[in-house]
Amino acid sequence: MSETRLSQAIHTLKESGVRITPQRHAVLEYLVNSMTHPTADEIYKALEGKFPNMSVATVYNNLRVLREIGLVRELPYGDSSSRFDCNTTEHYHIICNSCGKIVDFHYPTLDEVESLAEQVTGFDISHHRMEIYGRCENCQDVPAAKH
Repeated sequence: MSETRLSQAIHTLKESGVRITPQRHAVLEYLVNSMTHPTADEIYKALEGKFPNMSVATVYNNLRVLREIGLVRELPYGDSSSRFDCNTTEHYHIICNSCGKIVDFHYPTLDEVESLAEQVTGFDISHHRMEIYGRCENCQDVPAAKH
């Protein structure tokens, strides 16, 4: 499945006229195979052994290009570092309060909420996002730290 997603993403890159550098390919491949919604720093650390001359700025620039052509979604969640998601289909996220793990949650989109919000407020609604918070299974197995 991830090979198919990767080849589709490469095809989109080619159609967009974006040059496919080895670093860009590696960032995209890492994202396609990652289920963890990594930060740019995590991507950099995962790839620095393969590309010792690559900088964090290169990773950020590649993520920006991939985001601009619609292959990657940036997830700015409260903390200082955005996370990146290669799954650009409509879906929601569940976030662990303890370890920060983010898991995709597929549910029919809440378009009726946007429509109601538009009617009630007069806003021209562009989009919405829903986040669900809790403790993942791994963190549930660890007793909560005492304060």
